[in-house]
Amino acid sequence: MQAGLVEIRRHLHRHPELSMEEKETSAFIRSKLDEYGIPYTSGIAVHGIVAWIKGENPEKNTIALRADMDALPIHEKNETDYCSVNPGVMHACGHDVHMTCLLGAARILNQYRDRFEGTVKLIFQPSEERFPGGASMMITAGVLENPAPRKMFGQHVLPTLDAGKIGMKAGKYMASTDEIYLTVKGRGGHGATPEINVDPVLIAAHIIVALQQIVSRNAPPQLPAVLSFGRVIADGRTNIIPNEVKIDGTLRTFDEKWRAEAHVKIEKMATAIAEGMGGSCRVFIDKGYPFLVNDENVTAEARLYAEEYLGPENVVDLDLRMTAEDFAYYSQKVPSCFYRLGIRNAEKGIIHNLHSDRFDADETGLSAGAGLMAWIAVRSL
Repeated sequence: MQAGLVEIRRHLHRHPELSMEEKETSAFIRSKLDEYGIPYTSGIAVHGIVAWIKGENPEKNTIALRADMDALPIHEKNETDYCSVNPGVMHACGHDVHMTCLLGAARILNQYRDRFEGTVKLIFQPSEERFPGGASMMITAGVLENPAPRKMFGQHVLPTLDAGKIGMKAGKYMASTDEIYLTVKGRGGHGATPEINVDPVLIAAHIIVALQQIVSRNAPPQLPAVLSFGRVIADGRTNIIPNEVKIDGTLRTFDEKWRAEAHVKIEKMATAIAEGMGGSCRVFIDKGYPFLVNDENVTAEARLYAEEYLGPENVVDLDLRMTAEDFAYYSQKVPSCFYRLGIRNAEKGIIHNLHSDRFDADETGLSAGAGLMAWIAVRSL
C-alpha cells in the first residue's frame, strides 16, 4: 500500500484548506471511502465525516479512530513537487499524514472485516486548529453515539521522532489552552510631555512583567503551567504615545481548578495595575481546549499492540507537552489513547518543527502509521 499512501498524502499536501473551509478535502476523503466501499455520513460540523466498518457481530463492541483535516495559514517554503498550491495555506502540522494513515487503516480494516468482531468508527474531523475546535462540534453533533465507542485512538506526527517509530505516554499528556486578550487604555499624546499623558505602553509593560507571577508565585510548583505573551500592539511612533495597547497571550496547564483560579488572578492583577497607574485594562479570556489525558489501561494496551506490530525498539516513552489538542474533548468523554508517529529523517533534511514553513514528513513512516492504526483497532476489538 505504500505507493498509494504516498499518492494520497501528496494530494492532500498540495491542496490544504483552512479550518471550517475543508470542502475539497472532505470531497477527496469521500471519494476514497467510495472507492473502498465504506459507508459514511458527511456534512457533520460542516465538513466532518463519520464512516464505519462493521465486522462480525457489529454490536458486540465499538472503537473509534480519528484524524483531523484542516491546515494552517502559513506560506510553504519547501521546494518539492508536492508543495501547497494554495498560497498562504499549508499542512504544516501533519494533518495530511493523519488523514492518509486513517484512510490506509480504513482500507485494511474493510478488507479484513470478516476477521474481527465489532465496529470501527472512522472520524474525519474539521477545524482542529481553531477555537472552539472541531472535536467539540463533532461531539455535539453526536459522533460518540449510536453506537458509543468504548475506546478511542488518535495519531499525531512528531518531527523529533525518527520515521516509523511510535511515542506514547499514559495519563496527562497535553495541556489545556486559553487565549488571553488584554486591551490597556490610557491617554495618548506627545512623547516629550509624559506628565500630561497616561502612558498605556508603560502600563502594558508593567502588566506583562507582573503577570509572570501567576505561574512563578501562584501555580503549585509541581503543576506544569505556562503564561506567555506573543503579540503586543502599541501603534504610536517615536514621539507619539498611543491611546491604547493590545496584548495577546496564552495560558497552558494541567489542572482545571487552578486554571479557573488563574483566569481570576489574571483579570484582577491586570485591571488593578492599570487602574493604579491611571488607566484601565479590559481582559477577555477565550477558554479553549481542556487538557488531554490518556487512559492508563487503554494506553498500556495500545503500547503492547504497537510493540507487537513494530517491535519494542520502535516504541518510546514521551514527556508532558505544553502544546494543546482538541482530541482532549474526546479523551474527556471516552477512554482514549493519543499517540505520536515519528516522521523525522535527518539525512533527507526532514527536521523542521510543527507549524514551520519548512515542515515536511518522511513518507516511509506512512505504512507504519496506517498499519498500526488498523492493528490497534483489530486487537482492541
